Amino acid sequence: MLSLDALTFQNANAALEQGNAAIQAGETEFDLGGVRAVDSSGVALLLAWQRRARDAGQKLTFINVPANIDALVNLYGLDGVLERS
Repeated sequence: MLSLDALTFQNANAALEQGNAAIQAGETEFDLGGVRAVDSSGVALLLAWQRRARDAGQKLTFINVPANIDALVNLYGLDGVLERS
């Protein structure tokens, strides 16, 4: 299970690897309830994970999306791009 408290530039590489490994292991739902810090790198991570899952023939959904992620997604005009459950 993906377990991260931040999706920021500082941990982007490690988070990308952790998410990719989870997708490769067959996970199709990422719980973002523990994410407390996010920046634009975090939004890019969510999109990258979604692409990776799609390329693997899976549908990745995000649950418990914090308001700070929603705010950035809205700011960048990406409403409706991220799959949510």
